[in-house]
Amino acid sequence: MNSSTLRLGYSPCPNDTFIFYALMHGRIPLSGCSIREELADVETLNRRALAGELDLTKISYHALGHLRNEYALLRSGGALGRGCGPLVVARQATSLERLRGGLIAIPGELTTANLLLQLHGAGYERLQVLPFDKIVAAVAKGSVDAGLIIHESRFTFAEQGLVAVEDLGAWWEELTSLPIPLGGILARRSLGREVITEVEGAIRASVRYAFDHREEARSYIRAHAQELDDAVIQQHIDLYVNHFSLDLGEEGLAAVHELLHRATAAGIIPPSSLPLGTL
Repeated sequence: MNSSTLRLGYSPCPNDTFIFYALMHGRIPLSGCSIREELADVETLNRRALAGELDLTKISYHALGHLRNEYALLRSGGALGRGCGPLVVARQATSLERLRGGLIAIPGELTTANLLLQLHGAGYERLQVLPFDKIVAAVAKGSVDAGLIIHESRFTFAEQGLVAVEDLGAWWEELTSLPIPLGGILARRSLGREVITEVEGAIRASVRYAFDHREEARSYIRAHAQELDDAVIQQHIDLYVNHFSLDLGEEGLAAVHELLHRATAAGIIPPSSLPLGTL
């Protein structure tokens, strides 16, 4: 690997800081390469990847549909699983169908959450993009009719008196019998197979290190977390970091392919003939 500094973007959310702690703190060796972290919310990372600003980055799988020509998907470091999908919440009990035409706050146009909402059906075009951690408050004060929540908000929305309207992850799982692909890690294809392979292995090793040294990264995770309650932080990690974070495996890859296939068929993302990875 040639000596260089690679720009790695990931979010300040506990699952990402948990995953990348060891890599960013010298616990995982990389030959002839250093990595500079650039933390931002996932929608900002989606946009920065579209602008070609990052060598390695966490992205929403929705954004991957627009990035396949320039970036390759890594098999490690991402968020994919069951029971962890985005929720539509409102101030009072209703149905998703009754929200057609209503104003819905979303955490970003290119988020997988929004892709699932659009795949669910037509009529959800009145959208207001807000930072993910501002959506619950916007719903609670009535500035929007409903909100599409992700990350820590899944564990705290009820404290604001809100109710869950639809679990889009559960809808996806019932529809496809597959886990829900939320976010993945991409590497710029121009880095070449050797560099990408080494980085992928280093991220996998960083995940393993985190599982084996859970307490070591606690202060780093807390320093960046939007929600500082230790119980919520641990719930977040337990929900979003799992065996798919070590390796997508065949089931994980099947879920990604299915999501992109449905999004392409719906005209939401452009088609691509390139493989997801580096092969």
